[in-house]
Amino acid sequence: MSLRSKSFPGPGQAVVVIPAWNEEPTIGGVVREVLRQGYPAIVVNDDSRDGTSAAARAAGAAVLDLPCRLGAWGAAQAGIRLGLRAGHQAIVTLDGDGQHLPADIGALVAPIAAHAADITIGSCLERGSPARQTAWRFFKALSGLAVADLTSGFRAYSRPAAGAMMGAEATLADYQDLGVLLLARRRAFRLLEIPVRMRPRAVGKSHIFSSWLKVARYMMYTLTIACTQR
Repeated sequence: MSLRSKSFPGPGQAVVVIPAWNEEPTIGGVVREVLRQGYPAIVVNDDSRDGTSAAARAAGAAVLDLPCRLGAWGAAQAGIRLGLRAGHQAIVTLDGDGQHLPADIGALVAPIAAHAADITIGSCLERGSPARQTAWRFFKALSGLAVADLTSGFRAYSRPAAGAMMGAEATLADYQDLGVLLLARRRAFRLLEIPVRMRPRAVGKSHIFSSWLKVARYMMYTLTIACTQR
């Protein structure tokens, strides 16, 4: 595991963590947009097989290169841990595929800074494909969580909430959704959804919702995690 950056982001109000796997076409643009919003960026290169790492560094991000693939949530955890060690008071996670708009970061961070929420979730219901909508309805009924967009990776965590995401229970989750949110509820962290906009994916397909077979695997795995977290 190696961290490559001319200057690692030091203590501040918030840092943005971007897990990325084979996102060379989009990662540079995402990083530049984040930096224009005034936030430092940590890209966690999840053992990509393309030029993701080089493109992120060239755009100005601190880059953590993982020696093996951990998946989006494992990569996000690695970046969150770095943000905590650097002293940041809020950790934002967003995807490297360009769908999330960095212009909305401030809206997610504001309730954290005002101590009005512990975890904020960037919610965009318009993006829901039939497969995604099916998963949302199923897990919302199962969990009783008052969260509409359960699968959003665009989130902000307070420092205490981010610290809880480093525990063994959170590490068992393979996806940043139901298991993590159930853990947050059990720890009495306050969840708040923030409406955000999203762009269509410019390159490739969703790693989870691109086929019904992948959706079935995702739902079975998440159901197992959810049952252990209840």
